[in-house]
Amino acid sequence: MTERPQVSYEFANFRLLPREKQLVCEERPVKLQPKVFDTLLLLVENHGRLVEKDSFLKGLWPDTFVEEATLAHCVSELRRTLRAEGNGVEFIETVAKRGYRFLSPVKMTELGAPVEATSASVLAVLPFENLGPETERGYLADGLTEEVIAALGQIDPVRLGVIGRTTIMRYKHATKSLKEIGGELKSAFLVESSLRSEGGRIRVTSKLVRASDQVQIWSATYDSEPKSMLAFQRELSTTIAQQISLRLSPERLDALARRQAHNPEAYDAYLQGRYYWNLFTPATTRKAVECYLRATQLDPNYALAWSGLADAYASSPIHADARPADVWEKARHAAEQAIAAEPELAETQTSWGFVKFWLDWDWAETEVAYRRAIAIDPNYSLVYRLLGIALAHAGHREEEARQAMDRARALDPLQAMHHALSAQVAFLARDYTGALEFARQASVVLSDFWIGNLQMAQAYEQLGEYEQALTALSRGGGAGGENSKVFSLRGYVLAKMGRTDEAGQVLQTLEAIGRQRYMPPYAIALVYAGLGDVDAAFEWLERAVEAHDVHLAMLPSDAKWDGLRRDARFAGLLGRCGLPYRSS
Repeated sequence: MTERPQVSYEFANFRLLPREKQLVCEERPVKLQPKVFDTLLLLVENHGRLVEKDSFLKGLWPDTFVEEATLAHCVSELRRTLRAEGNGVEFIETVAKRGYRFLSPVKMTELGAPVEATSASVLAVLPFENLGPETERGYLADGLTEEVIAALGQIDPVRLGVIGRTTIMRYKHATKSLKEIGGELKSAFLVESSLRSEGGRIRVTSKLVRASDQVQIWSATYDSEPKSMLAFQRELSTTIAQQISLRLSPERLDALARRQAHNPEAYDAYLQGRYYWNLFTPATTRKAVECYLRATQLDPNYALAWSGLADAYASSPIHADARPADVWEKARHAAEQAIAAEPELAETQTSWGFVKFWLDWDWAETEVAYRRAIAIDPNYSLVYRLLGIALAHAGHREEEARQAMDRARALDPLQAMHHALSAQVAFLARDYTGALEFARQASVVLSDFWIGNLQMAQAYEQLGEYEQALTALSRGGGAGGENSKVFSLRGYVLAKMGRTDEAGQVLQTLEAIGRQRYMPPYAIALVYAGLGDVDAAFEWLERAVEAHDVHLAMLPSDAKWDGLRRDARFAGLLGRCGLPYRSS
């Protein structure tokens, strides 16, 4: 038998020592039967990945026939021990009829040197350069960049970190050298690619470069029809894994194959949807929905297209003031289709959690879905951001929320939304100075970003700097400047300044808009709360409950509502929404 390398694994308050066949909890040895220990070791070595039952049976009993009940007994004993020693935390997920997955993040230490989740090797996929005459193929270049990032991120999440999409896109058309880019991103390897489209054929050239000395390790050219782009991604991921000496397991290879449709037209529509979705305006969101719908019509089992559709629908009440009743069932249906098509994708689990949080108000299932997504792909930055927001709104889980946001920013440091919503997490934790700093960082990353300006304004208001708050709100920020949250916060700030006539004018504006289109009742309630008109505020909050206004999720921790918390109606309203109560 091949001798195991000298490594240890750490998760939660446990340390697993393979060579010593020992599990330690807070420096105390935990007794496990030999096959139970081997079961744990196989799960931990493959943490985040589904381990099929057949893999357990062949790995633990290679020369003996045993029934699945024996494996189930080992897993049951292991669960009982970990739950007892680990404060009730559930570490193992059962995937019906298939196998088991270890859910907890794991840190491996080899030969005394820690290997963090993203510190062993970091790879950056630079934006694909579109060289052809067809300018409309720009979405294909951006889409391939995003999809190759996602695919490579699943090679070996413990030993290979992949820089996120938004950070990478800042280097589009950059004139910096590869060494400079590698230094700025702290990336050991760079993937540089170009795309040329002429008529019905596409040529892609890719190179793997070592950033430190710009030595080209590998290169290849793919010259064929668009349908081969799917095979291209698979081959690129496999080859890069081999070139940087990482093991690409059969399970990971299967996951890469399942990511995309086998219908090239559906794939093309999906890439267009991603392109429009990433522009974050109401008009481009509608265009993204059209593209995603076309992709699902061409391929009804296209999980990523259903996932994108669910995200577009579920986020529209937040970013575009869509009426929740108009998108709720559509978002849920799309998320259900995504999960049914492919439950082993981080994107589909994240979409499920997104719908559960903002529309279903199922807070427990939200966290389960997000943590399942993280277990599948620990390099997926979006899910950490969404988990951070969910935990921040849950009440008294501020440190967990902060850690999730830290991870999101580490994976994609130039994503302005990560910084802006880190400000929201700090704000809900009553750290207004920290919130202001994150909001400023968002504005540095993306100037005139309306969500960053909004976060800056509410932090200034809580710090008593009202004029600064109004200045931040006056910057608006493109299409987002018409969002109800910008109007209502301005009215709230004016009310707190004693400028009641101007606050009243904001109320009139909001109500006038509401006669033309849907206006979230929460927005009007907030202005009344600033004016100290408690009864009117509760009247509009009741309307918000009736409308299933997604903004009600803000109530438990947002300091702007502190003036209403001691009123019995406030706790009752939170209870009806299933929201936690916080007295101050």
